[in-house]
Parts: sequence; C-alpha cells; structure tokens
Amino acid sequence: MLAQDKNRGKIALISVHGDPAVEIGKEEAGGQNVYVRQVGEALARTGWQVDMFTRRTSPEQKAIVEHCPGCRTIRLTAGAETFVGRNELFKHLPEFVEAFFRFQAESNTIYPIIHTNYWLSSWVGMEIRKRQLVKLIHTYHSLGAVKYKAETTIPLIAKTRLKIEKNCLETVDRVVATSPQEQDHMRSFVSQKGNIDVIPCGTDIERFGNIDRAIARETLNLQPNAKIVLYAGRFDPRKGIETLVRAVGRSEVRTHENIQLIIAGGSRPGQPDGEERARIESIVEELELTDCTTFTGRLDHDQLAQYYAAADVCVVPSHYEPFGLVAIEAMASGTPVVASEVGGLKYTVVPEETGLLAPPKDEVAFAASINRIISNPTRRDRLGHGARDRVESHFSWDGVAMQLDELYLSLLKQLHQEFFFGKRKAKVATKKRAISTSQKVS
Repeated sequence: MLAQDKNRGKIALISVHGDPAVEIGKEEAGGQNVYVRQVGEALARTGWQVDMFTRRTSPEQKAIVEHCPGCRTIRLTAGAETFVGRNELFKHLPEFVEAFFRFQAESNTIYPIIHTNYWLSSWVGMEIRKRQLVKLIHTYHSLGAVKYKAETTIPLIAKTRLKIEKNCLETVDRVVATSPQEQDHMRSFVSQKGNIDVIPCGTDIERFGNIDRAIARETLNLQPNAKIVLYAGRFDPRKGIETLVRAVGRSEVRTHENIQLIIAGGSRPGQPDGEERARIESIVEELELTDCTTFTGRLDHDQLAQYYAAADVCVVPSHYEPFGLVAIEAMASGTPVVASEVGGLKYTVVPEETGLLAPPKDEVAFAASINRIISNPTRRDRLGHGARDRVESHFSWDGVAMQLDELYLSLLKQLHQEFFFGKRKAKVATKKRAISTSQKVS
C-alpha cells in the first residue's frame, strides 16, 4: 500500500466511453474501465487528487461517484443521456469538451495534467490543450491500425480514428504504451514521431491469488475433479470466444472426464446480452456442448476471483489485445493462461513459464495447448506458480502508479518551467514596448 504523504495536486483522467464506475462486464465495459479505475485509486494513494471524467449514459446515474479519498468519477452530459456505441460517439465529443470546461469553471479548478484513454478521449484532450496550458498524456488501449487488420468489416469512423491516432502520437506530451509490443505497433503502423513510455497495466494482487482452488470450487458448487476451462470478459467478436468453444469441442479436450467450459461475463443470468452471446450459444448447441458449458453472466470482482481460482486454465483467445487484463488477473490467481500470440499477450504470458501461446483464430492450436495443461496437473501447478510470481514482480497497481507518478511529476516540472518562462518573455516584451514607446515620445 502506498502512503499518501504528499499533496501532488490535481489530475484528470479522461475515459469518454469507458466509465470507471460502471459494473464490469456490461456492454462497452471491460479492461479499459478497470485500468482507469484502478490507476485512479492507486494514484490517489500516492497523494494525487484524481478526477476521472466519463460520459453519462443514463439520467439515473449519479453525476459524481466517490471511490476513495482523493478519487472520484465525474459523469458529463454529451448528447442524450443514453448508451451510444463507440463508433457513434465522435459527434458528441465537442459537447463533452464544453462540459469539461464548464465543470472546471463551476468548481474553480484547473487540471495541469490530463491523461486520456482511447482515441475518442485523445481528441477531447487535444481540444482542451488548444485552450489551456496543460501536459497531455495518452494511453491508446487499442490501435485502429492494428485492430482493423483483424476485422473483415471496417466501420465508417475508421479513417477519422486513424488520423486522430497519428496526430495524437505525434503531438501529445507523452504516450504510455502498456507493453513493448504495443510500442512496436505504434512505431510500425502509426508514426515514427512522438514520445513513448512503456508502463504496463496492473492488477489487484491482494484480491486475486488468496483463494485455494478446492475452496473456490466448493463455494461455486463445482466438482472437485472437474477439468475447468475459463473465459472471462465481454461478448465481442474480437474476443475470439468462438475459437475457444470450437477448441473445447475438439476430441482432445472434449473427451476429458468432467470437462467444464465456463464463460464468465456479460449480463446477469436471464438478461439479454446482444447478438454475440446468442451467436456463441448457438455454436455451443451446434457442438453439443450445452451440458458442459456454463454462462455465468456478469460477475463482480469477488465472484470473478473465485472463478479464476477454481479454473485449471484461463483462455484469452482475442484476435487483438494491446495488453490483456484478464491474463494477469488469472495469473495473479495462480491459474495458467492459454492466450493468442498477439499484442501485449506476448508480453504478459511467458510460454512454458506462465502459460502457453497459440495463433489467433486457430482452434486446433488452442485445443492442443488447453489439453497440455488440463491433462497434466504437475505442469498446470508449475505454470500457475510461475504466473503468480510474474504478476507479483511486474504488474501490481501500486507499482504501475509509482511509474505514472514519476512521469506526471516530470511533466509537471516542465509545465511550471514553461509557465514561468512564458511570463518572463511577456514581461520582457512589455518592457521593450514601453521603452520603444518612450523613445518615440521623446
């Protein structure tokens, strides 16, 4: 735990579409929401006053949510107070910018440090910087230039997104990449210009990793001898759930006695979860996996910790993942991970040490990797211990906050120097004009 021994000042984290206060697992709620919330709370423990700005999506939502001393979520109205998908949000961003300035004026507050998250928020941050002196930091969370390579249908907003992502990298004060792989992608696919720091995402190593497997299974009413394969996350075609389901449906996995596939995330049981959940359920039925598959619906963090602990393996089959919080949450729980060999997953998951990697969309490779782990308890436990060790040494939220704290303080120092240098230049200019006027008069 970090000690709040100094008042660092105020900082704004902007996450337009990823509400830090929303329940994880709802539509448009995933790793980015966790990142912003956990970073905000950890920064508050270092002494920052952290305000996290997001868009209000319902009149019933509180305008301000207090999370802990020094950290709160502030919901601004931009467009109708209803859910709007990411690809439709851009037209509402100017209103979000104006709402941000109104909040500053009404609360008599100026944020010298602004950290934006996702490309939509980067546009907001760059517009704010046009009107006030500020140091601007950005975390992409995903890159359109990489994401669109994995998609067959490219949204109409793609051209705008790619242009803004390039402008962001080349002009903001600092970009935070969450893995060396993401940094490479920025340089290869976005721009050679701009300043990049690599600071990983983190996880709560106290919440995840303190539950015994047998106790977790008893709590969740799961069989002690079951072979449990877990997916955790939202329903989205890019998350590759179909690959996992088809892998479990292959004979090398399916023939294991007491095989159990648990798909955790999305809505509460009994609530609709959109087209992707319906599609995945139809594939489960097609492969005759209904009897061994459980859809848990949305889980809170304590429930999710139980499922991570209970699982033999956690599978992250994403087509693209700049970091992958689920991977390190599972690893923190001592559960090995089978993940797609893409993006930040190549950084978080170390093959043969913390889990295994497989080519994305390759159900045969995923089946082989899953089978290697669930068929050998000794290997499973060895990889699980290695996974926990890696998270402890690399991916705690307080460790992430300490690295961001250093970055913010260095940029704040630059800002002060620029401000006072600007004031000196203004004084000199005023003095020169006065002398010039005096000479003309004489």
